[in-house]
Amino acid sequence: MSKTFIASAVSVLFVANIASSFANSDLPDLGTAAVNTFSLEKEMVYGDAYMRVIRSSAPVLNDPVLNQYLSELGNKLVAHATGVKTPFYFFLLRNDEINAFAFFGGHVGVHTGLFLNADSESELASVLAHEITHVTQRHLARSLEAQEKSSTATIAGLLGAILLTIAAPQAGMAALATTQALATQSKINYTRLHEKEADRIGMQILVEAGFDPNGAADFFAELATRYRFTTTPPQMLLTHPLPESRITDARNRAAQYPNRYIPDNLNYQLAKSRIQVRFSSFNDEAALSLFETQLKKHSYAFKESALYGKALALFRLKKYEESEAIIDTLIKQDANNLFYIDTKTDLLAQRKAFDDAIVLLEAQRKLKPTSQVVNANLANIYVESGSPKKAIPMLEELIFLDKQNILPYQIMTDAYRKMGNKALEYYSNAEAMALAADYKGAIDQLNYAYRHSEGQQLQIARIEARIRQFREADRNLEALK
Repeated sequence: MSKTFIASAVSVLFVANIASSFANSDLPDLGTAAVNTFSLEKEMVYGDAYMRVIRSSAPVLNDPVLNQYLSELGNKLVAHATGVKTPFYFFLLRNDEINAFAFFGGHVGVHTGLFLNADSESELASVLAHEITHVTQRHLARSLEAQEKSSTATIAGLLGAILLTIAAPQAGMAALATTQALATQSKINYTRLHEKEADRIGMQILVEAGFDPNGAADFFAELATRYRFTTTPPQMLLTHPLPESRITDARNRAAQYPNRYIPDNLNYQLAKSRIQVRFSSFNDEAALSLFETQLKKHSYAFKESALYGKALALFRLKKYEESEAIIDTLIKQDANNLFYIDTKTDLLAQRKAFDDAIVLLEAQRKLKPTSQVVNANLANIYVESGSPKKAIPMLEELIFLDKQNILPYQIMTDAYRKMGNKALEYYSNAEAMALAADYKGAIDQLNYAYRHSEGQQLQIARIEARIRQFREADRNLEALK
């Protein structure tokens, strides 16, 4: 199953590079002026469809702490990008492979393996800046338009193959292989132009956002050294070739900026520790040993991140008192750090100290009223403590702020179940299923909701409208395949 997940998760980036290979060399090297046929509206439609299919077929993480960290980092970089014409959506895939990819509609996926192998936040940020540039420069759309000029049938086949690859990797890659056979070696040069453009503009974004310009070169050099003699390089090197000239170019670009010290970010190292314990191939004992060794040898970027990793490992080993003692010490040093608050909430919930958890989280909510971490944790605590009705308003707010987040719908489904509201339980579950491209299942859930809504005309009308919308969405999804 894991191999399927890997193929599914990286397929879009393969497609982006394959699509680029079709482009004609007479297209402009910069900007998006050439994109006329493949509109932004089309990009948004395809991006939404692909994201839903990815949720259904790949291990997308629903971890509020990591999601909020990645979104804040990504949006910090986007704020310094030019030519931003779509919203951006950053998400994590549980996969130890080193990779990141971008596709239609501002979607940027990051493998957890990237955190495991990047030494600093600047290194991670350099990869994100590169992928953001692929989106702002509309590399995939530009390539598709170039191909459409020569063959409308081929572009339709390519777009269908993208979705097919996500849904069924083996069949999809076979379809792409057939399409790719039409490309000539001279057209592959446009892929290199895209990569150079993404490297150059990505560096500008990186520096303007306040990160170390050497982040890109350092990460490239580490990858080149680590996989120089391997027969199976990581997916990132397959989709982002790394000749020596690319590392040299990155070094030369970085040297053009003033030399200044950029300290690493503690939250990046906390995120890395969280992934190492909860979302990597480490077993619980190995994870504990890793952080105990770091603490013993002082081999850490931040002592706090090593202590945090140890606390998480102790929690997983059910050594709750030891874990809580460490977390309490960390909270005394940094009372509002959401990594610590999240784990403290888990510890309080484990011993059913719900009132203490509510006091902690309500205080944080006053400071960070829109925080995904605070609101998701607080809503979950209210549900677990027997007050599910109090969870609904904050879950609705989470959904309003991020309509692509499946987690609030899942918690809401549980909340309505405990409230005994069958109609809204089924309705919430339908929304969660639709976000994973299961429109037929979602319609079934809405039909159940309809049966439990007798006499509630407004609710019935809402359900009927949603059924029509999901039927249309299902037809549109089938048409893309």
